[in-house]
Amino acid sequence: MAFVFARPGSASSASDSGSGSGEDHEAEVHIGDLASSPPKSPLKAPKSPCKASLIKRQKSLIAASSNKSVRVYHTGIRTLYTAGRPPWYDSHGSHKAAFVIGVCGGSASGKTTVAKRIIEMLDVPWVSLLSMDSFYKVLGEKEHKLAGENEYNFDHPDAFDFDLMIKTLKRLKEGKNVEVPVYNFITHGRDKQTKTIYGANVVIFEGIMSFVNKELLELMHMRIFVDTDSDIRLARRLKRDIAERGRELEGVLKQYNKFVKPAFEHYIEPSMTHADIIVPRGGENKVAVSLIVMHVHTQLQKRGFKLRSKLALSANNGTKMPDSLYVLEKTPQVQGLHTFIRNRETSRDEFIFYSKRLMRLLFEYAMSMLPFKSVKVETPQSVLYDGKRLNATKICGVSILRAGETMEQALCEVCKDIRLGKILIQTNFDTGEPELHYLRLPKDIKETHVMLMDATVATGAAAMMAIRVLLDHDVPEENILLLSLLMAESGVHSVAYAFPKVKIVTTAVDKQVNDKFHILPGIDFIMKMPSFQEILATATLEQTCLLSPETQISPKLDLYHITVTTLKSEEKSKQGRERELRWTREKREEKRMKWGRERERVIGTFLPKVLSCLPVTLHQRRALMFH
Repeated sequence: MAFVFARPGSASSASDSGSGSGEDHEAEVHIGDLASSPPKSPLKAPKSPCKASLIKRQKSLIAASSNKSVRVYHTGIRTLYTAGRPPWYDSHGSHKAAFVIGVCGGSASGKTTVAKRIIEMLDVPWVSLLSMDSFYKVLGEKEHKLAGENEYNFDHPDAFDFDLMIKTLKRLKEGKNVEVPVYNFITHGRDKQTKTIYGANVVIFEGIMSFVNKELLELMHMRIFVDTDSDIRLARRLKRDIAERGRELEGVLKQYNKFVKPAFEHYIEPSMTHADIIVPRGGENKVAVSLIVMHVHTQLQKRGFKLRSKLALSANNGTKMPDSLYVLEKTPQVQGLHTFIRNRETSRDEFIFYSKRLMRLLFEYAMSMLPFKSVKVETPQSVLYDGKRLNATKICGVSILRAGETMEQALCEVCKDIRLGKILIQTNFDTGEPELHYLRLPKDIKETHVMLMDATVATGAAAMMAIRVLLDHDVPEENILLLSLLMAESGVHSVAYAFPKVKIVTTAVDKQVNDKFHILPGIDFIMKMPSFQEILATATLEQTCLLSPETQISPKLDLYHITVTTLKSEEKSKQGRERELRWTREKREEKRMKWGRERERVIGTFLPKVLSCLPVTLHQRRALMFH
């Protein structure tokens, strides 16, 4: 039984203009464009791995940016969310399915407007909007000709690629990375460039045939039908197709009467029986949208996981270390390096020098776990030598920002021309849980052996999140190596229990983690890292860049990284404009001088010859040359 939310009053076509169906091409929703009034951020920070000085530095930065703490940071170009994605898996590493909302309705009924209202009121950054318009079939020459004459039926189920649609929605629900086709309504084909979507706690799927396919219905947790009067839908469609798509009134009415209206009566209206909620008048029905959002919030709270405190208790005294753990042999040299980096009296320069030495030993040890093949080579003395050669064609390094990034230089010194990726995971001061803010990975990462880097692993919460991200991008579990300078027993057990095929490589394992989730005896890695001012002075735009809007991962970074990015972007834009203006002036001047020289050469070479052939006097000839 469906619930219908309605209130007295007439619907206005002004508030729900142009929701697409049939051949509708509705705008993609980017989370940064849908910022609403955010809830208050926590005022009190729980115990976390961050040192007091670092927390004070971050708090002062936030205080300087705004009078009150907010989750949304507005710039002149875009809106940035400062909240990350909380864990979407349990302590076993098992994924929790995303909450899928299906939105159906007739052409121009206001489906996209309802979806936008839900996203605005949810105030959850990790929301993806998937439209059926992306899954129209590619038209052949005959169908393309019919479409140009308004004779092709875009409002029939056969016009959609349901197989690809179901596959894409399934992967999104499972938390996987997906490539969504971009349909071109001018060429009636798919563009070469696709749109990447990853990391949604809520997926909103909308389209005119959302409830027609049985497999699609089974994937949805909530079904919403947007019911709008047919006269209003026709008026919106006429306005949109004539004003925005340059079509003639006669052609729009012909297509509506021949295809759109019969499709609504035959396919769309009967599917209303599958709806859990029926929303009259679309996006202007605020009561209905509010009740939908309340229900979604309740479902999301049930899906939340509290991992870190549970993971901190993973280690049991006397428990055997897992077989997937590989510890660098404790030679006097390794122990001597640990003495330097663990000593609180060690200067920062010495700490960096000896830690990099230890990192190189760690990477050399990890390289021996990759597949090798036997080869024979000829020595300079013409003698054959039985050797080994790396059998892995593709290797990449992925650092867990910020500490993991310090290991990149050592990795590049060991592996020549290795590609690098980045994952930003930070602790939420309110919940104490890790949150995913940003990632940039190689496109073909599913075919590579991945060296996942983090300087220290205490509870394993951040490492588990990073591994889960790699698995969501189809990287085989056995192809992942987790590398760390120092690990706690609790972190080793947590990662090995959740992901038994991941190889864990470290230089040492300490036994305890204190109530602040710091390894004991541990190392003072946070305090030895560069200060905020140093990073601000040396950071590149690439290191702190936001994910492009094509990737449907919300551009979310904390204010620390936002400030670096904003300052660097503004500086680079200003320098770029000055450089472009200077280049334009130089080119214009160079072209003017070149043209002047060419003109003088032509006049001096050819004009006397031409005038010598004319029947004019010497005085007249000189006058013509002067002019």
